[in-house]
Amino acid sequence: MARTITLLLLLLVLVACKSTKFRVPTKKVDQRFTMDVFKNHFSGFILVDPQTKDTIYEHNSEKYFTPASNTKIVTLYTALKILPDKIPALTYMVKGDTLFVEGTGDPSLLHPYFQDSTAIHFLRDHAHIKLNPHNFQEEVFGPGWAWDDYQYKYSAERSALPLYGNVVTLFQNDSLEVLPQYFKSKVVRENHPFQRDRDTNLFYMDPQRKDTLQVPFKTNASLTQKLLEHALHKKVFLTDQIPPGKKETLYGLPADSLYKRMMHKSDNFLAEQLLLLASSALTDTLNGKKVRDYVMDQFLNDIKQPPRWVDGSGLSRYNLFTPQSLLHVLHNIYSDISKERLFMLFPEWHAQDIAALGNTKKHVRIYAKSGSLSNNYCLSGYLLTRSNKLLIFSFMNNHFTTSTDVIKREIETVLILIGNTY
Repeated sequence: MARTITLLLLLLVLVACKSTKFRVPTKKVDQRFTMDVFKNHFSGFILVDPQTKDTIYEHNSEKYFTPASNTKIVTLYTALKILPDKIPALTYMVKGDTLFVEGTGDPSLLHPYFQDSTAIHFLRDHAHIKLNPHNFQEEVFGPGWAWDDYQYKYSAERSALPLYGNVVTLFQNDSLEVLPQYFKSKVVRENHPFQRDRDTNLFYMDPQRKDTLQVPFKTNASLTQKLLEHALHKKVFLTDQIPPGKKETLYGLPADSLYKRMMHKSDNFLAEQLLLLASSALTDTLNGKKVRDYVMDQFLNDIKQPPRWVDGSGLSRYNLFTPQSLLHVLHNIYSDISKERLFMLFPEWHAQDIAALGNTKKHVRIYAKSGSLSNNYCLSGYLLTRSNKLLIFSFMNNHFTTSTDVIKREIETVLILIGNTY
């Protein structure tokens, strides 16, 4: 009898230890949300254990928020579901001695960072080239983008065949350097209030400026033709259509190299072009709405709060997602790819210094995508706890008037608080 009682007591102790091992400091988290920093703006938070599917904590998780660059999480998911391991650089068809080509939206061709020249080498091998620019069925800017951002590199125009990242790169050595050189005669060296004319490709560079300047250029079919000719050192002709028949695909860079750059640098241009790439993989046209509708219908039709999703980058304030809907996408990504790939694609986050990440001495690690617009800051991704448990979260904040750094510190405080006890 005594032995039975002892065993029962031991069992109760073990059960108690197990139940407290992953105890969430709910009261302490509740207290954070009653602090002054959260009183005058709108916050939402959800944290889930993907293995048990238990919701560990939630606060306004069913409410809609402006996600800013958290939208790139859904763009990443779209690319992972639709695009192959290597990026489609061009589609083409050979008829007689003529090569007919169309852009796929691949943003890496002669890009200042990637500097991919796969398509250039391929095109140089053909004597006669005809480019069809009419598969692009989008506006160059997304809906709800700020009109006066046209001159900043984070707002480069979308196009079917981007070249040089659709930006002019300017820097000064002994003399002014311009990439692509085609624009050198269109650069005025003066201290001007704008970096480019709104309606023309006329650029301004302060002669005293020491750092590199990147300015989007206005795109059109004629300019793409001229830039291609300049890069190929041969004539390129425009055509209204490609002849009937099966088109072939030329593949370029590994897809993960674009995904990682988009997620780690929050690159709006890459995000927008990845949606167009996904569209080109589904249809003969490049149209972001078509691919967004396809993803919602085929892969996210069970989402509890359907989002308002209007672009790939999150530049638009028209986008609306709930923490629950972002968590749904994050869970799908977690289910589809390895943990190693997940932690490679998502940047490791720290409230103070994202450049100093990778510190293996930290007990809690956060792999997440941030998103910020004025008065908005969101963070969604994966929390690796002190006990090496992986959790999924979305923490969204809209309409605050305090410093963004204050919001970041509160997010970190809540996540570390949970991560140290779960």
